[in-house]
Amino acid sequence: MIMSQEQAFGKAHQQLLDLFTFIQQAHDNHDRIDRVERGLFAHLLQLGHSLLTAFVAAAGDGDGGEQVVTPAGSTYQRLPVPHTRPYRSIFGALPISRVVYGTREGQKIEFVPLDALLGLPAGEFSYVLEDWAQRFCIKGAFAEAGGSLLDMLGLQHSVRSLEHMNRVVAEFAATSPDHQATPPPDEEGELVVLTADGKGVPMRRPKRTGPRKAPRRSKGEKANKKQMAYVGAVYTIDRFVRTPEQILDELQRRQRQAQRPKPCHKHVWAEMTCVVEGETCNGRVTLFDQLAQEWARRDPRQSKVAICLLDGERALWEARELFWPETIGILDLFHVLERLWTAAHCFHPEGSEEAAAFVNKRLRLLLEGKVDAVIADLRRLQATPRLPTRKRESLGKVIGYYTNNREQMKYDEYLAAGYPIGSGVAEGACRHLVKDRLEQTGMRWTLEGAQAMLYLRATYLNGDWETFYERRITSEQRQLHGEQAGAPQLSMAG
Repeated sequence: MIMSQEQAFGKAHQQLLDLFTFIQQAHDNHDRIDRVERGLFAHLLQLGHSLLTAFVAAAGDGDGGEQVVTPAGSTYQRLPVPHTRPYRSIFGALPISRVVYGTREGQKIEFVPLDALLGLPAGEFSYVLEDWAQRFCIKGAFAEAGGSLLDMLGLQHSVRSLEHMNRVVAEFAATSPDHQATPPPDEEGELVVLTADGKGVPMRRPKRTGPRKAPRRSKGEKANKKQMAYVGAVYTIDRFVRTPEQILDELQRRQRQAQRPKPCHKHVWAEMTCVVEGETCNGRVTLFDQLAQEWARRDPRQSKVAICLLDGERALWEARELFWPETIGILDLFHVLERLWTAAHCFHPEGSEEAAAFVNKRLRLLLEGKVDAVIADLRRLQATPRLPTRKRESLGKVIGYYTNNREQMKYDEYLAAGYPIGSGVAEGACRHLVKDRLEQTGMRWTLEGAQAMLYLRATYLNGDWETFYERRITSEQRQLHGEQAGAPQLSMAG
């Protein structure tokens, strides 16, 4: 039922009286305050629905006469029957009846003055409800988000509708990822750091087109496949000069030094390989290009020393040469350390003091810049008589890793210059951006759904959600209503 403004105000007046009565009865019954709070919220939702209905009714039906001429100069006829569209707000659904214009009934509706006057969205969901729903969706499963909205607002949303909403909102993030304002120079650090890594996302298996296979998986077949999401970050940080002894002390105590500078204005992003208009867009390449643009925005004159922190994946270093050739490449120390432990466990039990001593001795050499000495030592150990083939092969992989990356392992120079040597920011981004949401128990994704979620989570984690959403609304309103949004300008034709 569509109410007039007078009817809506009358209903709101009665609801307000009921609200006063509710509070008085709660007082007389000595109700517990949390029960009063819940009841009060339910009453306020009803009151909000009535007042929103009154607001819409006050705007009229948008009738501009039999013909209207839009600001663009187009002339359209008023269609004989008003059209009603649903509007789903945080207070509940309400129908909106309005006069529409076009060439004739059954053809495309060309102009709806009331939609422009009210600034209605393209879909049924209000911008506020969409905003709140997606805040839930980017933090937890779609089903959990729907349950939270039902518990809090009494609104029922299917998983399918929330997934669709997620993709619609993410389309704007994909076309305009640089929502953040450029940080003030006095809030930036001395160094620019660019870092990237990859994290697998569990994907849904494509539907089978041939005969169904036996339900039991064959040997070596995994329950699900993963596709790589390339995650990166740009931030600035002050120099922090350290010695090898200080690094060893931190690692042994597993505690960072208190005076260590913190990253400034960290910006994270993620891309997956996808096909756009028949062309394959490599996620790694797209990410590196995006972070290069962010670097240029943050340091347009490239006056700061730029550091590139990566693990040993060759494809990442090749992308660095293409997009960030001016950076100082540094191999992440934690990946170096992992290989040392692998070497240690070829000779000593895991968790033993002997294994720890093995690692500490050679890590000190690496931090002192003596990479070739460590490689030579490991080659000597690889020749140990009666060393099992499996362990000999493990040592060979460690030696190859250090040999291939020796140019990015000048840790004595990096420490003396105050450069960061660990890619904890990239590791953290992989965890917070990807793992914490996309790898929850039982989750499987389509490529489109995973990328949409990554775009929105990155926007949220960058602390730019409010700015992003306002820009999204402004952009959609301009597309829908042009200059008429919020105040349609019509002239009667004839």
